[in-house]
Amino acid sequence: MADRSDKLQETVQELHPADIPVVILCGGMGTRLREASEKLPKPLVDIGGKPILWHIMKTYEAHGFRKFVLCLGYKSELIKRHFLDLREQASDFTLHLSGDHRPVFHGDPQDEGWDITFAETGLQTGTGGRIRKVLKYIDTDVFALTYGDGIGDVDLTEQLRHHNATGRMATVTGVHPTSRFGEIHVDEAASQVIEFNEKPTLATGWVSGGFFLFQREFIEKYLDDDPELLLEQAPLQRVARDGELTIFPHEGFWAGMDTFRDWTDLNKRWDQGEAPWKVW
Repeated sequence: MADRSDKLQETVQELHPADIPVVILCGGMGTRLREASEKLPKPLVDIGGKPILWHIMKTYEAHGFRKFVLCLGYKSELIKRHFLDLREQASDFTLHLSGDHRPVFHGDPQDEGWDITFAETGLQTGTGGRIRKVLKYIDTDVFALTYGDGIGDVDLTEQLRHHNATGRMATVTGVHPTSRFGEIHVDEAASQVIEFNEKPTLATGWVSGGFFLFQREFIEKYLDDDPELLLEQAPLQRVARDGELTIFPHEGFWAGMDTFRDWTDLNKRWDQGEAPWKVW
């Protein structure tokens, strides 16, 4: 264990975030977000006029990451088209219809500077199966992984340092769960509610926040060729039992956009200028 840990630490120390691919799982159907995503894949559902996928990628970019691998499935053509048309959507241009119809752009195109690989990983493929399918696009010993529907002000620079320091095969960001129910504080003697919190964050316990770091060998050792394999079940359970999974505790903001209510809340935060995940 000690020899391998020393090797992993040396490997991560040599890697700059700009060289580390960020794998983003973008293939789900988002069935619980039908009101906002019936015509769109969930990663394209907007917060403040920009897809949640853009918010996630900007968060990584703020910490020096610039290489992305998108694991596509449901309505993948719309995600591809969004990025292919990005310059046309954001810029002024002149189109000469009498010529080759090639647009002439005006001013600074405001490009993001990202390298994005679009990988078709299947409509019904499980999360583990999707990762296995993009192994050929992961050309470094360490890679980042997240989902296309979760955001937060996670310190990804510190997470990479933490992953390096532990020398383990995998790191998961731990966040405190949010209660599904309203919480009330009561003065029982007076039969009076003195405080009401709609969706409080629980102070105890941890759940996965979905921001991971893995050694590339994790894929080869823990992910087989079963297309229905779910990362969250046997693979993470096994790597945890093997003592190779580290938690990176995050006490700040985190939210998953699972429901229409979540989407409404995130847009409200953005519109009011109270979006903690905006670290760029």
